[in-house]
Amino acid sequence: MANFYTDNQDLQFHIKKRIDWKTLVELAEDGFTQPDGHQNLEEAKAFFDDVLNLVGEFIAEEIAPKAAKIDAQDPYLENGEVVHPPEFLEIFEAIKGLEIHGLGVPRELGGMNAPHVLTMAIAEIFARADVSMMTHHSFHYGIAMAMLVYSMSEGSTVFENSAIKSTRFEKEIREILSGNAWGAMDITEPDAGSDMAALRCLAEVDEDGKWWITGQKIFITSGHAKYHIVIAKSEGVDSGLEGLSTFMVKAYDDHEDGTRTRYAVIDRLEEKLGHHASPTCSISFERAPAELIGKRGEGFLQMLLLMNNARIGVGFEGVAICEAATRLAKEYAAERRAFGKTIDKHEMIADYLEEMETTTRALRSLGYEASFHEEMSFRLKIQAMKNPQMPAEERKKNERRMKFHKASARKITPLFKYLSAECAVAFAQRCVQIHGGAGYTREYGAEKLLRDAMVMPIYEGTSQIQSLMAMKDTIGAIIKAPQEFVRKLAQARWRSVSAKDPMVKRVAKIEVFSLMAQQQIVQKTAADKFKTIKDKPLSQWLEPFKTEWDPKRDFGFAMLHAERLTRILCDEAIAQILLEEAQEFPERAPLLDAWLNHAEPRCRYMLDLISTREL
Repeated sequence: MANFYTDNQDLQFHIKKRIDWKTLVELAEDGFTQPDGHQNLEEAKAFFDDVLNLVGEFIAEEIAPKAAKIDAQDPYLENGEVVHPPEFLEIFEAIKGLEIHGLGVPRELGGMNAPHVLTMAIAEIFARADVSMMTHHSFHYGIAMAMLVYSMSEGSTVFENSAIKSTRFEKEIREILSGNAWGAMDITEPDAGSDMAALRCLAEVDEDGKWWITGQKIFITSGHAKYHIVIAKSEGVDSGLEGLSTFMVKAYDDHEDGTRTRYAVIDRLEEKLGHHASPTCSISFERAPAELIGKRGEGFLQMLLLMNNARIGVGFEGVAICEAATRLAKEYAAERRAFGKTIDKHEMIADYLEEMETTTRALRSLGYEASFHEEMSFRLKIQAMKNPQMPAEERKKNERRMKFHKASARKITPLFKYLSAECAVAFAQRCVQIHGGAGYTREYGAEKLLRDAMVMPIYEGTSQIQSLMAMKDTIGAIIKAPQEFVRKLAQARWRSVSAKDPMVKRVAKIEVFSLMAQQQIVQKTAADKFKTIKDKPLSQWLEPFKTEWDPKRDFGFAMLHAERLTRILCDEAIAQILLEEAQEFPERAPLLDAWLNHAEPRCRYMLDLISTREL
């Protein structure tokens, strides 16, 4: 029988060999002390493998064969409610029986307490069959975990003996895990997307302390949900980011007589290029009752609590499309004959296919690195919450580890989301091209992959936002610690000429390209800054360089080259990760070699563009 887990050797490498399950599982299972939890690591790993086998077979046998038919039957609005095709409903009824909506939710709330890294593997497997159905599935587990994270962050979750005794949204979480409800994240508005300060949806509190939401949200994935996490202005529409707060809004109540009372109205469903199985809704709130989450004015910060994990999830959607596009292209090319041989034997097509396979595997390594660090940061934070009496020295160690993993996740996540999204589009397009005229028809499914891929560089933070984040953090770190940067550059240059291992030498060369690009941007930015202060007395020069930086005025050159720098940073991060893999697992060395063959000329080219192209 078909199985999207067992047929993927690269995915199995990460699950069976690469992922540090020992560290993750010991944290998740409180050192294997929970009576209803796994009693040892091997038991936990066997469970994970069983889950992936079960889900991999279900998705390959039950979802993939129906994806094209569901794609051709868009959901529609009838009497203000979303109607799905019967095949879609059958699939999600079957998923209820698998009970995977709560895979990573703590057992105390009805879940299985699996590491979140495992849910990312399932996300990839699911999205390979159909990314839009995977997206709808993710708004079960994802919103359930969001409710728990928000409750923990505001202090309304109570722990007893390292277990959750109570949490604010337990009733809602359990309902979602049952599959009878799901959630949505409502941020975007008609005139506000990436610029959250421009949001105008208004939250008002009455004299009894009750909150009411008024406004419109658009492009809301699975917006026919029962539970909506809404970002709205609580301090007036012109209060900027500081005026944003987070609210829980129940969209409707169902009554015993079969009627429904709606507090949030579905205005329309978007007619989209792809992702046809996933309803994308426009929602109106007219004094809808709401519950404040956390404190007033914390909305932007609370959004950031979830954004890293959401972007990693989208990154794995991109990996899935890359995987599906590569497989489809290879299968067609191996059968299609032209000029006396199958087209996969023609040099250009062979080169295309090799790059697609190499990059897909490299992206998967980058994704698991990001996911591991993100989860470690979360688990260590929960450990501190569970153990308020933790000894001071142990708490300091815990905080150091948490800081390291949080910084690592922040560094890698925008790179993963950026590159995965961009490659999903590029490889889906290439898959169409390899199919030729047949790829432009619906017969083979290549065009569906391209339609579904096109949103990847847009949602959960555009590729441009990811690159600006990566650039800002990278350049900011140099300005903050210039001597450390000089030391890193000198060490990388030395390794690039003196390392005994040829692979270490080649990776160091990539690091040199990256650091030289960063140096070029910093030097040009500093030179432009100097032009704004050169007419001031010398005694007044230091302060502007230390504290007076205006992102809009002073970082024009850096913003111009943000995507080029990000592409180099991606190549560097992947090279470093694949080198670690090859040093521990020699069978990974060919992948590193193949990656470097692509990365070296690409980094040289990007560095040349940064060095020569002005505003």
